[in-house]
Amino acid sequence: MKPSLQVRLSQHLALTPQLQQSIRLLQLSTLELHQEVEQMLEQNPFLEADDEAGATPFDTPTERQAVDRVAEREGGEGTDAGDGGEAVAEIRAEEFGSTEREDWENGTEGDDFDGIRETPSLNSGSGGSDAEGDEMDGQDRRGSSQSLQDHLRDQLMGMRLADEDRAALWVLIESLDGDGYLADPLEEIAERLAEMLVDAEPAEPDVLLDRLRCALRWLQSMEPLGVGARSLSECLALQLRQRPKTPARQVALRISEQYLELLARRDMRRLTALTGASEDLVREAHELIKACEPKPGRPFAQTESNALIPDVIVRKTGRGLVVVLNPDVMPKLRINDLYAQAVRGTRGSNGQPGLGARLQEARWFMKNIQQRFDTILRVSKAIVERQKSFFSHGAIAMKPLVLREIADELGLHESTISRVTTAKYMATLHGTFELKYFFGSSLNTDAGGNASSTAVRALIQQLVSAEDVNKPLSDSQLSEMLEEQGIQVARRTVAKYREALKIAPASLRRRM
Repeated sequence: MKPSLQVRLSQHLALTPQLQQSIRLLQLSTLELHQEVEQMLEQNPFLEADDEAGATPFDTPTERQAVDRVAEREGGEGTDAGDGGEAVAEIRAEEFGSTEREDWENGTEGDDFDGIRETPSLNSGSGGSDAEGDEMDGQDRRGSSQSLQDHLRDQLMGMRLADEDRAALWVLIESLDGDGYLADPLEEIAERLAEMLVDAEPAEPDVLLDRLRCALRWLQSMEPLGVGARSLSECLALQLRQRPKTPARQVALRISEQYLELLARRDMRRLTALTGASEDLVREAHELIKACEPKPGRPFAQTESNALIPDVIVRKTGRGLVVVLNPDVMPKLRINDLYAQAVRGTRGSNGQPGLGARLQEARWFMKNIQQRFDTILRVSKAIVERQKSFFSHGAIAMKPLVLREIADELGLHESTISRVTTAKYMATLHGTFELKYFFGSSLNTDAGGNASSTAVRALIQQLVSAEDVNKPLSDSQLSEMLEEQGIQVARRTVAKYREALKIAPASLRRRM
């Protein structure tokens, strides 16, 4: 082939490093942005925390603290998202926090209608507490400051045991999972322990296993009750054995050890036949089992890191809805004036050529962060404007909304709206929600209008909450009741929404 030289003209789209950084910062969550800021502060000497604005470049207070600070700083001023609103609403602690409740029988959790947790689980315990009237502040809502292992080690220090038994019990404590269960078989723990003792005096595997079995009995006698169990059945039995001896307790023990699956299915007929007890006694045993804690380690879970910090706060004022950024999640940064002036003074001389680029990098970083929050605020205002009825009447008044509508209104791309609404949260009087929660598909109504899928899920939740527990509503009945209200929803769609709400089927909701 003869070599030749050709000239071609073509066009292509190239993303500058600054634009790439802007897109990347836009999709980061608050925690990820925090980490990005800390990393940039370490790498770029021209960037520093603004000490005048705060002690740290990034504060993440509890939601109530954030709302209170915004109220103080705004002084009633802000950008209206609607007209003719209500009087300023007092934001109470229970409106921005709730206690996690779990029902081990049907796996329901404290999630909202979209499977997105409405409010952070800032405290968890065996019995839970009612959100209404809960006046604990954000500090009190945090999980226990002491871990389960620390709690057990404190008890171990007060026990008079031989050194070998103390060491074996220590190993078992370290082997517990977050729920307080002993996840690994004793045989595997004994093998690992034997490998650790290769340099010490050798011990027979059977001797180690016997010592671990003895240590397990000590562990299962410690607080909280049920710790060290190897299965749900054993965990419940450990707690039931500490109750006074009654016929109901004996039946509860037998059910927990042999017939938990039947209890989960609420098969009263087979339970009474297999236990030989009356229906009343089986129901009493059921209540005893329900009072047990299926996860003994749950009260010690460190849940503070899971608290949702809102990026945007919506308040009601006399002029309507006010949408403001949470100032406590915005990085407080500035350019180091001393270093910047030094770079300006070396221009035109033989100074370091890379310092100017680092200074420009710091400026671009601050500009992109500001642009990130500006975009979040614009999108949030557009969402609040479209979903005004939600802030007055709750999820049942949610309107259908898709990303394209907000994108067209703001002149942005759908992918940008998707990035903005992912892992960004809005604090409202109804709870804290991810921005994506306000988007929902459209369902037809008899009147020719449309209903939001979020509103339909909320309506299903209401219907189930008001049902007769002796005759729970089936998916077909729920579909018919929705159709009576003018909303056309197929049975399989109802089943899908019910599962998203973590509501058990009718057969499992029936009272025993």
